[in-house]
Amino acid sequence: MPISKDFTSILTNDWDINFLQCYPNGYLRYTELCNLFQLTAATHSEVGGISFSDMQEFHQAWVLSKMRVEIKQLPKWKDKVTVKTWIKSLENSRSTRCLELYLGDEKIVGCETFWAVFNTKTRRPEALALPHEHFEKFPEVSATEKSYAKIDLQQEFEIVAERTVLLSDLDIVNHANSVKYLEWCLDYVDSKSIMKQDIKAFEMNYLKEVSLNETIEIAKNETIFTVSKDGKVCFGLELEM
Repeated sequence: MPISKDFTSILTNDWDINFLQCYPNGYLRYTELCNLFQLTAATHSEVGGISFSDMQEFHQAWVLSKMRVEIKQLPKWKDKVTVKTWIKSLENSRSTRCLELYLGDEKIVGCETFWAVFNTKTRRPEALALPHEHFEKFPEVSATEKSYAKIDLQQEFEIVAERTVLLSDLDIVNHANSVKYLEWCLDYVDSKSIMKQDIKAFEMNYLKEVSLNETIEIAKNETIFTVSKDGKVCFGLELEM
């Protein structure tokens, strides 16, 4: 698609929180928060001419590698929220994108994400084939107090579940959607803690993709979780309570 006449380097998008997105207490699920961020990032890439459809001409797609989310509070059912996003850096096969969620004029969530350009045929990273100079980059503007980081996964973990990747877990790139990993792990966090919004921040590292019918293991060590296949860690999650 051509660059939209409405394109801006900083995009804002309004969303209404519906009941399907909420926990039983009426507050937005952490997974749905991540979905709102990904949908807003996708909208920005679409109006800027670097969307999934544009990239598929070159067999490319954006794949999430790291993500940090810092939460002051979660919005609730019927709230109208605004997500603001901009690109902090984009070079070769790597990009850092920032996002913020506002309730009225108050920023209640900040997020920093790290993306890689992924060839959907070779399943390998490669430099972005599309022009992006029209996107102004904002290297000095952050959405979080801390940048995304590498989680320490060199420790002992207890396996809490084993499951098979199903069709409902997959996305348009034909691997497990990035939010699914978070969902799988949060199922093994104390529900009272989640309902009380004890999670103040979380860090996610995506290391390897998992695909249909593969068997995975979910493991934890206090507030750190992993998703593994064939004995190799594919995903790490660290909660800050």
